[in-house]
Amino acid sequence: MIKTDILIIGAGPTGLFTVFEAGLLKLKCHLIDALPQTGGQCSEIYPKKPIYDIPAFPEILAGDLVLKLMEQIKPFEAGYTLGERAETLDKQEDGSYIVTTNKGTKHQAPIVVIAGGLGSFEPRKPPIENIKDFEDKGVAYMVKDPEVYRDKKVVIAGGGDSALDWAIYLNNIAEEVTLVHRRNEFRGALDSVEKASELAKLGRIKLFTKAEVVKLYGGDKLDAVVLKHNDADKGETYLEVDNFIPLFGLSPKLGPIADWGLEIEKNAIKVNNAKDYQTNLPGVFAIGDVNTYEGKLKLILSGFHEAAVMCQYAYQIINPGKRYVMKYTTVGGVEGFDGTKKEAKKEVVQRII
Repeated sequence: MIKTDILIIGAGPTGLFTVFEAGLLKLKCHLIDALPQTGGQCSEIYPKKPIYDIPAFPEILAGDLVLKLMEQIKPFEAGYTLGERAETLDKQEDGSYIVTTNKGTKHQAPIVVIAGGLGSFEPRKPPIENIKDFEDKGVAYMVKDPEVYRDKKVVIAGGGDSALDWAIYLNNIAEEVTLVHRRNEFRGALDSVEKASELAKLGRIKLFTKAEVVKLYGGDKLDAVVLKHNDADKGETYLEVDNFIPLFGLSPKLGPIADWGLEIEKNAIKVNNAKDYQTNLPGVFAIGDVNTYEGKLKLILSGFHEAAVMCQYAYQIINPGKRYVMKYTTVGGVEGFDGTKKEAKKEVVQRII
């Protein structure tokens, strides 16, 4: 039996940052994740994708963000059960919970935090008859390593942020990038839409709207795709390619967590955001993309905020009646469980009135 103060389901950015916030309160954490490594989608799906909305980082690769978080939480000596999926949640007489994985590993804690992102996920695949024949032979549903596409002819399909971002990014790596979307309007950020449009005007990428990929050709690997245009007079376009990347998003599933008696709304866990991000089960919290409430923003920085607030209330549950006086890290520094301490720098701060 693995015992800890806070058991975290999900080792993505939000789960990792929870270790830091809990560590400041002298609370020990253990994380469970079905993936074999920490980082969640940032490690598994798009480690080389740049992220632009992390405070203090104008741009940071998703994989590098995970490395920074792992460095940040190192003093707090978290435990990990990786490559195992949390299966069951059982409440004990003392109010704690036992979470058992699909491999039978048992964990006990007074606080359970679900930080599972979108849950388990699988890519939404376009309805192309022979697409499975070319999976890993030119067809991929996510970009893990952009270098795979260096000097290659790449077709990207989709109208969201991922499709736009990768078309923009790969135009500096691939020999030729073609972006295909079935509508004229894109769903992605306006800045990304403008960048992609400008690159198309400059001839840096090929842009086809009101079109979709309907056929794939090749032998041992993908050789060509066929675009069908919505305007009947344009017919079809044949393109020789090396790679086809349909980016139509992920189909999220909560998996076994959906059977834990939690209040679910549209495949997300309802929480009390007015107070502590606790679910309908006492001592069970949900933070990050896995939760829902009015005004919810599915951003990594939102998950960081929720983690900080949640840990304050978790401390009160674990230490009833004990008052914790929060100290800014700029004053108290960061002290790890091994006794080492990163002292706050003694600087004179001028107050501006």
